[in-house]
Amino acid sequence: QEQLVESGGGLVQPGGSLRLSCRASRSIFAFDDMGWYRQAPGNQRELVATITAGEDTIYADSVKGRFTISKNNAKNTMYLQMNSLKPEDTAVYYCNAISFRYTWGQGTQVTVSS
Repeated sequence: QEQLVESGGGLVQPGGSLRLSCRASRSIFAFDDMGWYRQAPGNQRELVATITAGEDTIYADSVKGRFTISKNNAKNTMYLQMNSLKPEDTAVYYCNAISFRYTWGQGTQVTVSS
């Protein structure tokens, strides 16, 4: 079963930016509706951004206007550009299909703190 690999997290000051990557070993992004999820300590995992196979995008209200989801089908990679980061964006970020059909990866930690 496909397992996705997330990367690009780190420690950033409020107002800063990060770009997360989600890599697959085979071509899935052209055919599946995908999402970026995040889970903060004590909270449930939440969907923050969706990109469909046809490249329509949907964002949670909490990140709208600050985050941008995109993908490169030829590179089997999906991205999450995060700008104007806030402390409440601190979480482990994961990628998966909207259907959760793939094995969850380790995620990548994003910490927003001064």
